[in-house]
Amino acid sequence: MYFRTGSQRGWNAIGSMAVAIGLLGVGSSAFAQLKGLNEPGRDDYIKTMKGKTVAYLPIALSFDLTRGWLEGIKKELEPLGVNVVVRDPNWDTNAGAQALTTLIASKPDIIIAHNPDVQTYAKLFQKAEAEGIKVIQVNMKSVYQTAAYVGADWVQIGETTATAAVNACKGKSNKLAIVQGPTASAPSAYTLKGIENILANNPQLKVVSSQAADWDAGKAKGITQTVLRQHPDLCAIIDFWDGQGVGVAAAVKEAGLTGKVFVITSGGGEQKGACDQVAAGGYDMYLNYDVPSQAKAMAEMARWLMQTGTKVPVEAKGFLYSRLTPITKESASIAGTCWTLGKIR
Repeated sequence: MYFRTGSQRGWNAIGSMAVAIGLLGVGSSAFAQLKGLNEPGRDDYIKTMKGKTVAYLPIALSFDLTRGWLEGIKKELEPLGVNVVVRDPNWDTNAGAQALTTLIASKPDIIIAHNPDVQTYAKLFQKAEAEGIKVIQVNMKSVYQTAAYVGADWVQIGETTATAAVNACKGKSNKLAIVQGPTASAPSAYTLKGIENILANNPQLKVVSSQAADWDAGKAKGITQTVLRQHPDLCAIIDFWDGQGVGVAAAVKEAGLTGKVFVITSGGGEQKGACDQVAAGGYDMYLNYDVPSQAKAMAEMARWLMQTGTKVPVEAKGFLYSRLTPITKESASIAGTCWTLGKIR
């Protein structure tokens, strides 16, 4: 049957309506026949996460590194129904040990712990595992290896920073100063090993000072001031953490030696402590182990351990070493090189 209209436009409109009605009919029929499949394992995964408890024990919550980890962990785990509890010993090693003891008694599913040194928490970690609690160590290892470690490869940091010092000192005095953290901490012990590996093949580089600033910027500044007075021709300084490194950079600047003494440090890559300092000339090289990526790795490791159901101490202990990215003046101004707390939340 034909319907006559006054224009070709009318024919087109009627044709379009017919096509649309036909498509709707086909679509409705197809949708009526759809039957999805429940993804195997998903329901168990969701059930496994919900209601679990992850306890976070940093050495303190007063600086960017530990705050960034916490925000990243919460961002990854809390939407899954995981409870994240925090204990802040605020740089007090005894308070940290007491907090860990209390946590073990409360039996969380996972403890994420940041060691003040290689010994203090070792026996407590053993006790935690004996109680069935899985422990993830962060950035600073204990002598006792738990289920997992997530963090920097300090030997690699030592080798990389020492290689940079060798190159920076070519044609200069070859005098190197080292500003450590606490001597009993993992970064100090393992970074020194990495430095020694490089110095063994570069005997021209002489270490004129190697002292512990104990993560204290004021102490780092005082050490650097003394070294620069004794060795005004110093060619390089390797600092073990940017939190104390600001003191090193300040002493070099006050001595009028910025750009003459090559300053190297490492840290989690927060904007003010890393990129801004490099851009201002405080650091000539900065090794970034990237806090947001570390926090994500901690959360992923926690999720895996909660799913496996394996008993502790586990036979297969895991290591997730962070990728290191050098920050120099060329890269410090590039968007995304560093992070801010606001962007993690």
